[in-house]
Amino acid sequence: MRWPPVQAANGTQSWYRVSAPPSHAHIALLGSARADICVVGGGFTGLSAALHLAEKGAKVALIEVGTVGSGASGRNGGQIHTGLRQRQKALERWLGKEHARALWDLAQESKALVRDLAARHGIDCALKDGLVIAAHHRRALRPLAEDTEHLRRHYNYGQAEMIDAAGTARCLGTSVYPGGRLDKGGGHLHPLAFARGLARAGEAAGVRFHEHTRAVRIEQNERCVRVQCESGAIDAGQVILACDALSGDVAPQLAPFIAHVESFIVATEPLASPLYDTILPLDAAVADTRHVLDYYRKSEDRRLLFGGRESYWTPPADIAAMVRPRMESVYPFLKGARIEFAWSGTVGITATRMPHFGRIGSRVLFAHGYSGQGVALANLGGKLLAEAALGAPERFDVFARVPAKVFPGNAWLRKPLVTAGLAWFKLLDYF
Repeated sequence: MRWPPVQAANGTQSWYRVSAPPSHAHIALLGSARADICVVGGGFTGLSAALHLAEKGAKVALIEVGTVGSGASGRNGGQIHTGLRQRQKALERWLGKEHARALWDLAQESKALVRDLAARHGIDCALKDGLVIAAHHRRALRPLAEDTEHLRRHYNYGQAEMIDAAGTARCLGTSVYPGGRLDKGGGHLHPLAFARGLARAGEAAGVRFHEHTRAVRIEQNERCVRVQCESGAIDAGQVILACDALSGDVAPQLAPFIAHVESFIVATEPLASPLYDTILPLDAAVADTRHVLDYYRKSEDRRLLFGGRESYWTPPADIAAMVRPRMESVYPFLKGARIEFAWSGTVGITATRMPHFGRIGSRVLFAHGYSGQGVALANLGGKLLAEAALGAPERFDVFARVPAKVFPGNAWLRKPLVTAGLAWFKLLDYF
């Protein structure tokens, strides 16, 4: 990708939006339309589902309340993780070894899928290998090492290795961590560039896009399913609901299964050498082991993109002031560095921290709740939704068989209770 000069925004907008290749504009839905399958949501899940369906010959309409990638898919840390949010040993105890193995195999496929989509469709999204999981405290080292050894011994995963404090400092350019895990199978990319690339591939395959189109409700009958929108309606044989954190807005029965938090990212001014070269010499992405984690990586135009902190209610007016202390605690020499961009994104989480796949009636399929690991898993989710819609649900059902749990409380109490629970986990990060 040619990275043009980017005009500073004084910490008020996303760096991704001003650095990604432009996307085609798509008109809003007006009146009635028909499709074989209607996809609701223009993030990674919906874009992947629509592309895979169209490549198999289905007539697909995709509606998006904003623009393609304008939600979490175009705002996140861009990190490609190995596995799932739950560790494999925990999944084995909960679901059994056979089911846990099937989930692992699909999670491995999700990383390969991202790389294949980028290569096959010529998506220039600054895709790179390498992810470090940094232990934020010495107590976090042991479970991280045990998990790494378990993956090596029982899943033949040899791309991850533990590194000591000195090795972590060499990889990251900071000495604040007692150790970590270097995963060469992980990676990172420009998420909005990738989302827009998926949309271009979908257009070429025949997907019909309608942006600025809000779905209001879904109505099923014996013959078809209707997606009623503010400006019209689409009748289809099936619907794929791919709204992640906002799924409950369209299908209220899903609201108890999904919660959302705001996560925040800043981008510094372009950093000159040798400062830029000191930070992340391997050019890997980083996520630490906190419940409310720090995550960061370098950009192609020599910035540090640093994410951290969460909010469960209204995002703060000054995101940069909220994130800067976390960034400077990791890289004290960045004190005084100008932050030029700052933005937030809504993360959909589940009570189990596992993706929630399922069906509503006979004609609606859904997938959401990637709990911070959606760059790879959401693209896989879209592919599995497409397979199920086309009559091959076996791989989709590997995720659909994972028991889902509702968050406590009714519609009025759920968010305060979830907020209290997440605040408790945040408190645990200090001990």
